[in-house]
Amino acid sequence: MPPARRPLSKPTPTEPLPVGLTDTALSELGVSVGDAVRFRRRDTERWKEATVAKRETDGSISVRDSRGGLRALPIDSIEVRTVGPRGGIVWEPLSERASRTEQMRLI
Repeated sequence: MPPARRPLSKPTPTEPLPVGLTDTALSELGVSVGDAVRFRRRDTERWKEATVAKRETDGSISVRDSRGGLRALPIDSIEVRTVGPRGGIVWEPLSERASRTEQMRLI
């Protein structure tokens, strides 16, 4: 008996994606999926590194930690990894990055 045929392409969803799954929700804050971030829940804890996964409907950010766990964190407890003016690694608070009204132009 020959193998069953598979459809040539995946069916396209007719419904739009929820706001938390689109990149525009994250781009409003100045980050994108996969950006390196660090977080800590209390001031006495050490920083834990993670990557941005998505924006939640309540306004928090979902990050994926090194063990693969998905955590929803408030914007105030996250710092984004950037390159400083002399080429070093600088951690910028996400709340400061989100409060900027204009983005830098690409050269």
